[in-house]
Amino acid sequence: MRYDGWGERSPRWAGIRSEMVDVQGTRVHFLRARGPADGPAQLLVHPMGATGTFWLDVIPLLAARGPVVAPDLPGTFTGHTETPHPRAAGAHLNARFLRAFTRTLGLERVVVHGWSMGGLVSLLFARRADCVERLVLTNPTLPGPLTRPEALAWQTLGRLTLLAAVPALRGTLRLYGRQLLEAKLRRGDPVTSPGGGLDLAGGDLTRVSPELVALQTEERREMRARPDRLADAVVAFASALSAMYIDRRPVLDAIDRVRAPTLLLWGDRDPLIERPVVDFLLGRRPDWELRVFEGAGHLMPMETPAAYAEAVAR
Repeated sequence: MRYDGWGERSPRWAGIRSEMVDVQGTRVHFLRARGPADGPAQLLVHPMGATGTFWLDVIPLLAARGPVVAPDLPGTFTGHTETPHPRAAGAHLNARFLRAFTRTLGLERVVVHGWSMGGLVSLLFARRADCVERLVLTNPTLPGPLTRPEALAWQTLGRLTLLAAVPALRGTLRLYGRQLLEAKLRRGDPVTSPGGGLDLAGGDLTRVSPELVALQTEERREMRARPDRLADAVVAFASALSAMYIDRRPVLDAIDRVRAPTLLLWGDRDPLIERPVVDFLLGRRPDWELRVFEGAGHLMPMETPAAYAEAVAR
């Protein structure tokens, strides 16, 4: 969904615009909000399968500190960015995309905010990009502790399963994705209801603004026009799973070597990223600062946008 001015949709989003830009031959949609020109740009990287609209309630709060941009990553469900090739939704390729995107926009100083899989993408981007001044990781899908038997199982059975399952699932979704979407939409479940989608993220979804809930419900309905993008979701999910459990070394290397001061934000009711992952990350990087949001789930920036912006400002 796009608006020249998102204030048309809700006054709370006044000052946010939808824009398009060509990045190495790919048309990219992003949200932009103006801010003080002397502040670093705030680059917001959304979760897997989401779009930049997940950040809408946060953007006006961060714009007080500098310009804000929130791109739709290639391969996302409902965004307006093109998918240049079948594996574009993978984390490592999305990190390369962010490098090209920031160069295209001429962003020389950025604070990168990565949420969920966006945290994985942001970390990989920050590891190589000189323009990153600070890094904010929110409930990131990063590696956690594994026992030796668990690591061995993932390296053998897990790797083989992933290699076999990804092509099969992509093929199935290309054939039957539209029927699956239509069946889901006919149920008419609100996105925050049991089975509606966002409910899997834990926390208290009654705190999410009604405007954002309505928008996410509409964007889910728009998916029926793009059933092929379900196959891209398989690539994104497999990429995150591999980074967390199978091919961990490049991500662990990025954790160990990233130079930007890093703030780790975690909701203690997140059923997807649990406390052992947080402790594992801090064990490798004790210099990272942790802020725990009590009662918040995986969608913490949606639940508590003001507290999120305050934590970042500090």
